[in-house]
Amino acid sequence: MSVLTTDHPAWIEAEDGGRARAVRTSTGIWTLRWGPDGMSMQCFSGSEDVKPRLVTTDPRTLPDTVPATLHLGLANLGQSQRLANPWLWDAITTAILRQVVRAGQARKLYRAWCAEYGTQAPCPNGALSIAPSAEQVLALKDDQFDAIGARFHRSALKAAAEHYLTDGPRWLQMDADSLASALTAVPRIGPWTAAAAATDFTGDFATYPHDDLAVRTWAAQIAPSYPWPDKKDKKFGPVWTAMAGPDRTALHTLTLSTLTWGSHAR
Repeated sequence: MSVLTTDHPAWIEAEDGGRARAVRTSTGIWTLRWGPDGMSMQCFSGSEDVKPRLVTTDPRTLPDTVPATLHLGLANLGQSQRLANPWLWDAITTAILRQVVRAGQARKLYRAWCAEYGTQAPCPNGALSIAPSAEQVLALKDDQFDAIGARFHRSALKAAAEHYLTDGPRWLQMDADSLASALTAVPRIGPWTAAAAATDFTGDFATYPHDDLAVRTWAAQIAPSYPWPDKKDKKFGPVWTAMAGPDRTALHTLTLSTLTWGSHAR
């Protein structure tokens, strides 16, 4: 059976050990359930015309340029499935709420944000909710951001909401790299946030910020004997992309598999 990539903070753990999440596509709101039989999806609002899309990644296809210990560790993980976030606005929101704070705190903040101001979804395995829309964000008062601990993120979220309402239709037509570049035009969205949002939405991890702390951390744990650059050394990104070689798919597979390993190992 494949492993589910649970890097997005919306995934909650069910009592039976499975995972559940609610998502919005362009035509409806869905609840997703991951268990022993894989992924099941149900549309409970709107139409089923546009379904959530899973990205399948198999690290066993990585090229020989990847160090043997890293290759073996990832291959042992096996094939993985990751949901390409079907709502660009949620991908942008998630990336903004990850700014400055640690991953665990970002997860709590995202869930509080959705639970307090978003849309609730029915689920027998626990409370599910999706993020408030761009229109809803612009209608929030300053103290509502403060109330859940999002004061720091307030100006970025409001700026992103304004740009999304005007530029969103154009952004939706872009590939991952072009989208990441376009998002940096939004105030307080830098290259890291833009790349993380574009990656989440498109499912293309060749665009992910490869010198991210999570990638560095998990890579070092999978292959501790490899001479990785120091955490403060800016050579990690070039080393990482060189391992994948010129194949964009290999870079996607190497990066996503490493992040999946980290989530699965925990």
